[in-house]
Amino acid sequence: MLLGTYTLSNKGYRSKKSDMSINEKKKVWVVGHKNPDTDSICAAIAYANLKNQADGNRYEAKRAGELNEETKYVLDTFGVKSPGLITDVGAQVKDIEIRKTPGVSGKISLKRAWEMMKEQNVVTLPVTDKENNLEGLIITGDIATSYMDVYDNSILSRAKTQYQNIVDTLDGTMLCGNEHAYFMKGKVVVGSANPETMEQFLEDDDLVIMGNRYDAQICALESNASCIVIAGSPQVPKTIVKMAEEKHCVLITTDYDTYTAARLINQSMPIKFFMRREQLVTFETEEYIDEVREIMSKEKHRDFPVLDEDGKYIGMISRRNLLNMKKKQLILVDHNEKTQAVDGIGGADILEIIDHHRIGSLETMSPVFFRNQPLGCTATIIYQMYREQNVEINKNIAGLLCSAILSDTLMYRSPTCTLLDKAVAEELAGIAGINTEGHAKAMFQAGSDFGSKTPEEIFYQDFKLFNSGKTSYGVGQISSLNADELVELKERLLPFLKKPHEEHGVDMIFFMLTNILTESTSLLCEGEGAEELIRTAFHMEEAGADDEANVVELPGVVSRKKQLIPSIMIACEA
Repeated sequence: MLLGTYTLSNKGYRSKKSDMSINEKKKVWVVGHKNPDTDSICAAIAYANLKNQADGNRYEAKRAGELNEETKYVLDTFGVKSPGLITDVGAQVKDIEIRKTPGVSGKISLKRAWEMMKEQNVVTLPVTDKENNLEGLIITGDIATSYMDVYDNSILSRAKTQYQNIVDTLDGTMLCGNEHAYFMKGKVVVGSANPETMEQFLEDDDLVIMGNRYDAQICALESNASCIVIAGSPQVPKTIVKMAEEKHCVLITTDYDTYTAARLINQSMPIKFFMRREQLVTFETEEYIDEVREIMSKEKHRDFPVLDEDGKYIGMISRRNLLNMKKKQLILVDHNEKTQAVDGIGGADILEIIDHHRIGSLETMSPVFFRNQPLGCTATIIYQMYREQNVEINKNIAGLLCSAILSDTLMYRSPTCTLLDKAVAEELAGIAGINTEGHAKAMFQAGSDFGSKTPEEIFYQDFKLFNSGKTSYGVGQISSLNADELVELKERLLPFLKKPHEEHGVDMIFFMLTNILTESTSLLCEGEGAEELIRTAFHMEEAGADDEANVVELPGVVSRKKQLIPSIMIACEA
């Protein structure tokens, strides 16, 4: 949660109107694999709904890629909104504790800025305007430099110092004049000489620091001084006050002696004169910590402003804050492979995994709830969890879960399909008020509309990466009821396979063109030894003269999970 707006206080900093904290309690994201299929999406939606029944809407379904046409059809049919897209779950600036250092006005004095730094135990103050736009930064080093550097006697006017700052810095009292006005021109003069000598170097609009000498005060006024500071807290004659008023001269008294007043007065200059304005290193709440850490390592200063999406200042972070970041919390459904997970998974906190695939390569930092069952679909497992927890399955959720089972089991034709999958799907169909065969055909038909899609869009509709020993490979799949359509897709995809083969840097690429009606697959192969590996895996003879290059026909093979991947794994180990 971002900070609210700031208002200027009498101490010069902007206090927050809202009491809400920057980092609100985060939701837990329920997400499936990259290039999501219908099971991945529907399982995420259904499981998030189940978890919310018991934990106050903390869970939110997400997707790790674009929806395919089949899944869009399912969501539209049951009137369910698509989950929001996430592409990276790595820690971001908004996931760490942002220090709520209030922005200050550029008008405050160096002295006041120094006091605020000590009060807040910080070394950097952000300078903001009334709309909370970042104008600059002032750090302790800048203030120290202002004290140590030698300036000419006109520095106070060049800095356009407000008289109120002078009064505050000297702990003084203004006898006449406008405290909100500015010392705009002239130099600072210590009036320690006799009047005859003072007349020689005093000029119009000078600021004069002097003691309680009536003749010298008269001299300064007659020389058209713009401001007179009378040190030692004397009783100023009424004639001097009256004359100062007539000449529009600011008259200030202070308890400090002349030396101390002269030493302190430069501290009244506004911080905007010294603050850093150019090449400020700022971060936005959406930036990822890996990038932030790299940038911080190249900078000498340790505090950095954070801006929201509108460019408004909300707080400060330092290298130390990176140690206490709150990782995004996830529940994974329909996968447990790191290569299939959303980017940045290594920097996230995984709470649960619900899956029906083989145990993959994903590692967690702490123990998790892991439910993995040898079923045809994750949706079947989630159905069981609804029943186990006595949570009613409404019509829409039933429709989603049923659709996922029909999709993953290819309408019960896949060897991964169990009797339980079929029984659950039929029960869910009754709740949703649909006919499983008719609905499945409509789903597959919607998913087979590839005419307007590019080869890349088709390829990544359902694509996963795997590792078997030292061999890395990717496998995509398209299922269709239309044999002619599959032949056309083969001609379009075969030459395309070279591109993902290079981009992903894997040893081999395979793509399954699965005919649902004939329960067979034309497997497209790319990569050195890819076709030979498949023929070995399925105990087939070497390609003959009539066989199409880089294509292997696999009758009876429709499942990537249960038929193709296990066979490849065994062949790789042989």
